[in-house]
Amino acid sequence: MDFFRILFPVSGVETSLLLPPLVAFIISFFSSMAGITGAFLILPFQMSILGFTAPSVSATNLLYNVVGTPGGILRYIREGRMVWPLALAISLGTLPGVLAGYYIRVRFLPDPRAFKLFVGVILLYIGVRLIQKIMQREGQKTAGQDGEFKISNVSCSFTRMGYDFQARRVEFSLASIIALALAVGIIGGIYGIGGGAIIAPFCVAFLNIPVHTVAGAAIFGTFVTSVVGVAVYSLVPLYNGQPAPPDWLLGILFGLGGLLGMYLGASCQKYVPEKIIQAVLGLIIFTVAANYILQFFK
Repeated sequence: MDFFRILFPVSGVETSLLLPPLVAFIISFFSSMAGITGAFLILPFQMSILGFTAPSVSATNLLYNVVGTPGGILRYIREGRMVWPLALAISLGTLPGVLAGYYIRVRFLPDPRAFKLFVGVILLYIGVRLIQKIMQREGQKTAGQDGEFKISNVSCSFTRMGYDFQARRVEFSLASIIALALAVGIIGGIYGIGGGAIIAPFCVAFLNIPVHTVAGAAIFGTFVTSVVGVAVYSLVPLYNGQPAPPDWLLGILFGLGGLLGMYLGASCQKYVPEKIIQAVLGLIIFTVAANYILQFFK
């Protein structure tokens, strides 16, 4: 395996060439089923396992999203489960929030210790939301039991949008989606995940949107904001008068694993019970969150 071991000069990380895509594939395969790219776990892996703690780690995380998300997006489109008005509304709301989050990250959270505490708190909250969703779904029917597993009759106005899925009509406020996306976009920008990992659970919990229909839109929104995020980190001198571009090779390797993982994860989503996916993710999230929060107080 030493033959595949290389030094990434931008980040200073030294590891096997095969490790980043393998880790990204495993994480993204499961997380993409819930509308999450897996960036929220790729980031702590870079910081804790690879020792990459500079502000450019967030840009590298966003580059993973840029390369990896098209796999999941393509699959959701092919299966007729991409709600384009919802995807555009999420992108419209998260983009300005994410830009503000990037500024906060490089200006006020450059210290790895403080940033790890922030990461831990966000992960803990996401974990709580996942567990609440599992408990709320006990006794309910799993997706795919009735109706066609595709989205149809999509409608959108300046106030509301809706569509049919699994023999039910799903409707929600357009203003609520945009406001929610703006708020979580700020957190997503700080964390370097584009906001998708946070907005998907919010949409399901507060707006009662089925996870099988919000997943594609959330991943698309993550792609859009991540493209802008990589550009901002690479070109805008926010950190000590200098930009903080990604480690391009490391980010692309993570992204290639994510590309395949998200495509296959989106393909398998309808065959796996939602509560099983969420339980596995919740366990991982709580473990990482507890570790980061405890490290801050040591």
